[in-house]
Amino acid sequence: MTAAALATLAVVCAVGAWRFTRARWTYRAPHVAIVLWQALGVTWGLAGTGALLAYALEPYNLGVLHGLHAFAVSAVDGGYGAPEPYDLSRLLALIIGLTALSVLVMVLLTAGVQTLRARHRHRTLLALIARDDPVVPGVRVLDHPGAAAYCLPGLRSQVVVSEGTLKLLSSDELTAVLAHEAAHVRERHDLVLLPFAALRRALPWSRLVGDIQAEVGLLVEMAADDVARRYCSPRRLATALLRFGTAGAVPAPHGALGATASSSAAVMARVERLVTPGPSLPRRIRYAIVAFSITLTSSAPLLWLVPH
Repeated sequence: MTAAALATLAVVCAVGAWRFTRARWTYRAPHVAIVLWQALGVTWGLAGTGALLAYALEPYNLGVLHGLHAFAVSAVDGGYGAPEPYDLSRLLALIIGLTALSVLVMVLLTAGVQTLRARHRHRTLLALIARDDPVVPGVRVLDHPGAAAYCLPGLRSQVVVSEGTLKLLSSDELTAVLAHEAAHVRERHDLVLLPFAALRRALPWSRLVGDIQAEVGLLVEMAADDVARRYCSPRRLATALLRFGTAGAVPAPHGALGATASSSAAVMARVERLVTPGPSLPRRIRYAIVAFSITLTSSAPLLWLVPH
């Protein structure tokens, strides 16, 4: 019963993610949509691996978590205490489930470590080649003719712009771009993107995973746009994005979040949204989506604890 429930939950999350990549209401409430995306990702991972483990450990009738403990104890004892001999199908399900769970965890940890190392190297490089400028206090300036603006999130977060950006943008446009980057830093959008980048590493052949990563990346940029336009004119931010596009903006380094990190089509979607904003999603619907996301996220861990 638990295995079937977890398998159904994993399928529902996969189908929901596929449909969700084509939804456009998300542009009206990117913060809420990001929460739902995170819920779908976490639930899919726990439900998919949990379904395999629940089937493998069903003879123990203890649930996934306690069943794993019972299996480990019986394996150490040479099979003594096991409810029945392990058949091949359940043993294969156990191996595949544990392998898949380990891969997801290791890929996430590896992506996190590589990102932290890349940021550390870039901060060291910035200490050598970047400078402070009274025109943009608190921002590091690179003597580079190309247009670049990005942030390095973390405990010692930094916002970086190039000399080319200072010459390219007007004062109001520069303020808009810096507000956008500050929003990335404050809301730790790097942590939002990390699990989806890790999933992409684990399943590089999956077109759906690629679409999901691109969609979440676009929503993160829109969320930062929404925060930025509280402090500046949305049209100024849209103009700055277009200037970056026509100037051939320099890509942000690994581990950083850039103002124009998305594709040209995504940038145009952001510009259109800033220039002609649609109606915001009603509050009751936003609250309902958040409540559903919390329920969905808690469902898989609870099923791991439910006895068969």
